[in-house]
Amino acid sequence: MCGVLGIVGSSAVGHRLYDGLTLLQHRGQDAAGIATSAQGKLILRKGAGLVRDVFTADHMARLDGDMGIAHTRYPTAGTSASAEAQPFYVNSPYGIVMAHNGNLTNAEELKRELFESDLRHINTRSDSEVLLNVFAHELQARNPDTQLKPSDLFATVEAVHRRCKGAYAVVGMLVGRGVVAFRDPLGIRPLTIGVRHTDAGTEYAIASESVALQGLGFAMLRDVAPGEAVYVDVAGELHAQQCAAKPALTPCIFEYVYLARPDSIIDKISVHKSRLRMGERLARKILRERPDHDIDVVIPIPDTSRTAAMEVAYHLGVKYREGFIKNRYIGRTFIMPGQNLRKNSVRQKLSPIDLEFKGKNCLLVDDSIVRGTTSNQIIEMARDSGAKQVYMASAAPPVRHPNVYGIDMPAANELIAHDRTVEQIQEKIGADWLVYQDLSDLIEAIRYDKHPIAEFESCCFDGKYVTGDVDQAYLNSLQQARNDSSKQKVSEDLQVL
Repeated sequence: MCGVLGIVGSSAVGHRLYDGLTLLQHRGQDAAGIATSAQGKLILRKGAGLVRDVFTADHMARLDGDMGIAHTRYPTAGTSASAEAQPFYVNSPYGIVMAHNGNLTNAEELKRELFESDLRHINTRSDSEVLLNVFAHELQARNPDTQLKPSDLFATVEAVHRRCKGAYAVVGMLVGRGVVAFRDPLGIRPLTIGVRHTDAGTEYAIASESVALQGLGFAMLRDVAPGEAVYVDVAGELHAQQCAAKPALTPCIFEYVYLARPDSIIDKISVHKSRLRMGERLARKILRERPDHDIDVVIPIPDTSRTAAMEVAYHLGVKYREGFIKNRYIGRTFIMPGQNLRKNSVRQKLSPIDLEFKGKNCLLVDDSIVRGTTSNQIIEMARDSGAKQVYMASAAPPVRHPNVYGIDMPAANELIAHDRTVEQIQEKIGADWLVYQDLSDLIEAIRYDKHPIAEFESCCFDGKYVTGDVDQAYLNSLQQARNDSSKQKVSEDLQVL
C-alpha cells in the first residue's frame, strides 16, 4: 500500500511532488523519494523516514525540472532499509526511474529470468526493482530510437502484463522524455489521472488517490483503467491505450475499509460514502444480534472508523462521543513494521477521556481488526477509565487470510481471526461481546446499487486470490519470508553488513 505520484508540468514540479507526497503519507511512513528531470538530467533524492524528514530545503532547491515522479513507501517486501526506498533507477534505455504500489506474486521467478536470460542484476530485495528491470528489458528489446514513440511504451507494457503477475500501480519517468503510468489488468491497486490548465499549457498528474490531485489543484480526469497505460510526453500530450488482453476491474476492498483517505474517490466510488454505508449496515447487524442491547455510548477508535461509528450511533439511537485523543506524531500502528513496535505505540498513540467511559456500557467501533494487538490494549484502556461493559464492533469482516497484493498481512498466524471463532476472538481481545460486519454487507456498502463493479479483491476476508496463481506453497514461502521475526532478522543482517 505505497503512494505513487507523477507530474508533467509547465513549470518546476519538485515542490508540488513534495506536497503531493504529504497528502499520500498515510499510504506509507517507511521511506520517501522524488525524482525529477531537468535539461536531460536526472535529479533523485530518497531515504528512510517521513516525507518531512527525507527532504530538506536544500534538497528541494536541487530537485529542478518540469516533470518528475515520487513515492512514499510502506514495506511489504524486502526490508525497511534505506536501500529499499523508491524510485529505482536504471540507465538503459534512455534512463528510467520507476515507483510502484502493490506486490508481484511471481517476483522470485522474474528475478531468475532477469539474471539468467535478460542479463540484468537486481540489487535489492524489492519487487519494484524487479518490475523496473522487466520494463526496461522489454523496452530495450524493441530497439527504440532516439524518438521514443508512445507505441513503443504501450508494446512494452503489454509485455510487462504478460510477464508480471500480482498487483501493481506504477509511475515511471523516462529522463527528458515523459512520464508513463500503468495499472495491472485487474486494477487491484488504485491509480487516477488529473488535469490542470494554465496559461503556460496543460499539466497532468497521476496519483494513487484523488486527494493528492485535488490538493495540488488538479481536476480529476478519470481513473487509469485496469491494464491501461498512459504516457504524458515532455510536450504535455497525453496518450493512452489498453494493453491487457482481458482486463477486469477488481479493486482491493481494503482500500475503502482502511487504506484510503475518506476524501478520496477510487474507481468512481466515494470512500467517505462507503464508510457511511458500512456503519449503517453494521448497526443493522448489531440490532439483529443484540436487539436488547444496553449500549450507552458509541466511541470510535480514531481515525479511520469515525465515519462508520457515527452512523452506527445514529441507527442505534445512542450517543456518539469521542473517547480517545490521538497523538498526531505517532504513525498508523497497523503499518508499523514489527509486533513489538506496534504494541508499544498504542498507548503512546491514544489517550482516553475518562469521563466518556466512567460508569458506561461502551461500544467501541473500529474499521477492522487485523492482529488484535491494538484492540486488546484499547479495551483495557476503556476498562481502566471506568467503563462498566466494553463491547467491540468491526466495520469489516474477520481478517482470516494473508494478503499478497501489497498489504502487510503475509503471515496467517499473525492474524487474530485465523482459525478462531468470533467467540474466541472476543475472549482473546477481552471484549464483553464482539460483532463483525458480514462480507456481503461490506461489498454492498461499497458497491451500492449504482456501481457496476462485479467483484472486489477481498482475499484477506474470503481467501480467494483473484490472480489465480497463489497456492499454499506460495503462502507458506511468503509467511516464512515476511513475518515479523523474519523482517527483524533481515534488518539486523543488513545492519551488520
